[in-house]
Amino acid sequence: MIFITAKFRVRPEDADRWPEIARDFTEATRAEPGCLWFDWSRSLDDPTEYVLVEAFRDDEAGAAHVGSAHFAAARRELPPHLAETPRIVNANVDQDDWSRLGEMAVE
Repeated sequence: MIFITAKFRVRPEDADRWPEIARDFTEATRAEPGCLWFDWSRSLDDPTEYVLVEAFRDDEAGAAHVGSAHFAAARRELPPHLAETPRIVNANVDQDDWSRLGEMAVE
């Protein structure tokens, strides 16, 4: 799978509304057949920072995502609400779901 984590610094005046601002993009991406997950979290240390954790089945699904109409719309609609270019980590991982954290196993 393609595993991606991206950090989005949102303009302070838009930070509380970011989930609403990104809603159409989020819902459309989650509906893609190759999307495994697409989850936003807000930083506990910086209320203007959102972290996106996303995964796609394979390179083909990732390419379909980047080539989608909703991705093109997000490229137009989201940057005016950002304070800086998002930062990203992108890796191919040989699995298709989350692994369990054995060091903190709950029995």
